[in-house]
Amino acid sequence: MMKILAAAAVALALTACQQETKVEKPLPVAMTVEATGHYCQMTVLEHDGPKAQIHLAGNPFPLWFTQIRDAVAFTRSPEEAKDYVAVYVSDMGKAQDWAQPGAENWIDAEEAWFVIASRQRGGMGAPEAIPFGVEDQARAFAASNGGEVVRLADIPSQYVLDSVLSSADGGDDATIHLAETHHD
Repeated sequence: MMKILAAAAVALALTACQQETKVEKPLPVAMTVEATGHYCQMTVLEHDGPKAQIHLAGNPFPLWFTQIRDAVAFTRSPEEAKDYVAVYVSDMGKAQDWAQPGAENWIDAEEAWFVIASRQRGGMGAPEAIPFGVEDQARAFAASNGGEVVRLADIPSQYVLDSVLSSADGGDDATIHLAETHHD
């Protein structure tokens, strides 16, 4: 009986240690021509606008997303894995322009300010959640392009999970003014 209790104590201690082990957050990866969108399987660089990368536990290669909206949907969808350890998004305040969001200007999605419901459509023609590292840059973008400034947790799940009808409403013709929000 003592051996069983001792074995149970050891097993309980090992379980407690395993639960306390925290996975180290990987650094963002520079976007290259090999980056392929997780959902669309298209080259990410072929599309304008901000991008995202999600790192899963135990996988050295990130999942790439052509639109921020799709990455947020991934984290909210009950069908997708929940073992992600990092979500990085393009900081559009540091982007050269909408067509060139940058290969290395990543910020943690939890730290970003997002503009949702603006006139600007994402790289796949759907409504976008446009990330900025600085709140004032996000507010300036929203002032020029419409929309609301929110944090990641405040992006409505319906905004990213609902289907998109089409871009026939003129969303693709909207002009953005990144120059007004861009600061080096």
